[in-house]
Amino acid sequence: MKSITIKGSQRESVGKVATKALRNAGMVPCVIYGGENPVHFSAEERAFKGLVYTPEAHTVVIELEGGKKFDGILQDIQFHPVSDKILHVDFYNLDAAKEITMEVPVKVTGTSPGVLLGGVLRLNQRKLKVRALPANLPDFVEANISELAMGNKLYVTKLGTPDYKILHPDNTVVCQVRISRAAMKAAQEAAKAEKGAKKKK
Repeated sequence: MKSITIKGSQRESVGKVATKALRNAGMVPCVIYGGENPVHFSAEERAFKGLVYTPEAHTVVIELEGGKKFDGILQDIQFHPVSDKILHVDFYNLDAAKEITMEVPVKVTGTSPGVLLGGVLRLNQRKLKVRALPANLPDFVEANISELAMGNKLYVTKLGTPDYKILHPDNTVVCQVRISRAAMKAAQEAAKAEKGAKKKK
């Protein structure tokens, strides 16, 4: 999985006054959980642009002054209800030997025969929850629709690799090719024409 680096400064003061002063200076208060003790730090709000405002999934390398470095994932983020400014970010510290659960986007590949015949592709799941070791986390889950005919569905059981586990029930539909009104009308007209031809015979 792709990684984004965020540079910050460790915080000693974590009270309301210090937190407010940070936000007024354009900084975002953050916490890293998952280690022996939580690590409080702050970083510039613009540093989160590539992590927050994107449909892609990323791991994070957090570099603090003094040479401290942490590998993590975004766990929670709080926005201001009016301005949408980032108020607070929580990260979870990754352990290379422990599996982690994370949502990753679904990437549709291939060309569906059903779509070529006028069907409409519907993506039921834009993201899927997966579990894997940090090194095996995928950038996306590929959903190949090359065999999807009109009216067919693609289930999670057809996706994934041995490197990670998809944490959804087997009957979860990832995408499907629905019959469009135009295709349905064409099929009805074709059926009528066939019926009329048989009567003439």
